Amino acid sequence: MQVLRAAGHRRMPWRNGGGVTTEIAVFPEAAGLDDFEWRLSMASVASDGPFSSFAGIDRTLAVLEGEGIVLSVKGRAAARLTPASPPVAFAADQPASVRLIAGPVTDLNAMTRRGLWAHSMERLAVRGSSTIAGSGRLTIVFCASGSPTISDGKETLTLSQQDAAIVDAVRVDAKSGPAELYIVRFDPII
Repeated sequence: MQVLRAAGHRRMPWRNGGGVTTEIAVFPEAAGLDDFEWRLSMASVASDGPFSSFAGIDRTLAVLEGEGIVLSVKGRAAARLTPASPPVAFAADQPASVRLIAGPVTDLNAMTRRGLWAHSMERLAVRGSSTIAGSGRLTIVFCASGSPTISDGKETLTLSQQDAAIVDAVRVDAKSGPAELYIVRFDPII
């Protein structure tokens, strides 16, 4: 397992200059906004406005904190996203904008370069224990809330809020209280 602690995440301005993003992981390592193949990040959204456009990129968005947003993507019906909603996938090169429901939010974004990688994102509420199978080339467990322990049979570690871990298959224990996780899988297109 490779742990990606919240304190080590890289902060940078949005591509459109409208805010700040926190990069959790990127491939290739140290790639910029124009040359990444896949990327996992968070953003704080404090006002209504357009999303940055990313040519040739597929994106999945989930709301981690706040009351939620209304996401509008060209050619699709508007979608209301809250922390209880499933993630929403869309093409990042289509015009998109967000309207805050009631105040700022923090969101989680997975992005892949179309034709090179594909991805999926699911929210997992853990109370007690659960097993996460690492399917695909790369699986990242992101801790949205709680302090779960994860174990691959060789190593055990505790995740705190906004920590992440790159895993194969792990057992998750949330015995000290419930935890909300996001499981993000990245698969190369061959």
